[in-house]
Amino acid sequence: MKLTSLLIMIFSLLSNALFGEALQIGSAAPQISTTDHTGRLVNLGQELSTGTVLVFFYPKAMTPGCTKQACSLRDGWDQLQARQLKIFGVSSDTAASQYDFRDKYQLPFTLLADTEQKVAKAFGKSRWSRQAYIFRDGVLVWQDLRAATSRQAEEVLAALDNLPQ
Repeated sequence: MKLTSLLIMIFSLLSNALFGEALQIGSAAPQISTTDHTGRLVNLGQELSTGTVLVFFYPKAMTPGCTKQACSLRDGWDQLQARQLKIFGVSSDTAASQYDFRDKYQLPFTLLADTEQKVAKAFGKSRWSRQAYIFRDGVLVWQDLRAATSRQAEEVLAALDNLPQ
């Protein structure tokens, strides 16, 4: 029993050192900037400070699961826009790769290039995990730490429907 507790404590400390402190519901939006798919600097903290914003993370552009995840949000775009949701997709790909991914699959939202994993670390996640977060006026109100691929839009719409107004 003591060994298990010790291992959990060591894993927790290593996770925080490597990935940062995991965000909790009610956490303020991380104040971080990164480059978007066009090479423009985006102040993500500022973007998350007003309205309702989805930030979804995917491991690698152009891979099957990540493509399904992004295309799910593309296919649900009209319903998501009806709820005035702003969307940012994040991976460790370069801006050029993000641009190609967005262009190839006609993704209508902004993709962020987190090549140095600063955004992932600010969210307390690993580079390879698929996660989604909804912020309302700068506060985390929903998170999915095991985000779906082809059902991402469906899960986000359900979350939006269940958030207090």
